[in-house]
Amino acid sequence: MTDESWLAAFRDVGSRIRAATAALAGTAAAREELGRGAGGDRTVEIDRLAEATALGVLAGLAERGERFSLLSEEVGRVDHGAPYPLIVLDPIDGSVNAKTGIPVYAVMLSLVRGPTVAEVGVGYTLNLVSGEQWHAVRGGGAFRNGQRLVPQASRPGERIDVLGLESSAGSVQKSDALIRRASKLRILGCMAVSLAHTASGAIDLFCSPIQARVFDMTAGLLMIEEVGGVATDMAGRSLAELEAGLERRTTVLASADRELHRRSLEVLAAG
Repeated sequence: MTDESWLAAFRDVGSRIRAATAALAGTAAAREELGRGAGGDRTVEIDRLAEATALGVLAGLAERGERFSLLSEEVGRVDHGAPYPLIVLDPIDGSVNAKTGIPVYAVMLSLVRGPTVAEVGVGYTLNLVSGEQWHAVRGGGAFRNGQRLVPQASRPGERIDVLGLESSAGSVQKSDALIRRASKLRILGCMAVSLAHTASGAIDLFCSPIQARVFDMTAGLLMIEEVGGVATDMAGRSLAELEAGLERRTTVLASADRELHRRSLEVLAAG
């Protein structure tokens, strides 16, 4: 399959998950706990339904002769005849939002041709509430609802217009130096959507002071790279060679504006 064919398959997965889960979000049934998934988080009914929907679509590709593997948050790795390409699937990114009815959660899929973040070739994010779609193809740009993203540079100076965070209450102080320089804060509770908005420039700088799963970032990191931006950990180390799997975790500092990212690393280093 070509990159465009995989992207079409990802859109199919996303639309089916959206249809299947729309009535469930925010209900008591959505929050029913079913155990722990392969990623270590508690599986609730809305996670299970979303993943089962996606697995059905992707199994159909295998039945038609495609050979690949799948890595998903709940079931772990599924072999469909070849170790790569690997389809990385988070059926509900922002599942705390989804199960409680907060309207910011997404499906995230990426196509990985090798074990590391550097080998992500296609990334796709669908906001399951609004229907907004984001995608990137390596070497082909990043897009929102089919329109190429061309983020504008942040304004020069010490201020950060919009700072996005993904953090626990106990870790937020690690980003305090950035918070003091921010005009506005956005904490969406959905890594995939936050990174997509960072690629567009709507979030000028995104920071995750918690050790977040690389798995959840794969599509968004490609989007940021494709608009000419940069993503590192909070010490400035590249994420490119990190394993695109369920176990590896890292902090994140990302921006579509490379100069803003550089200045922000200096701010963090200075404390």
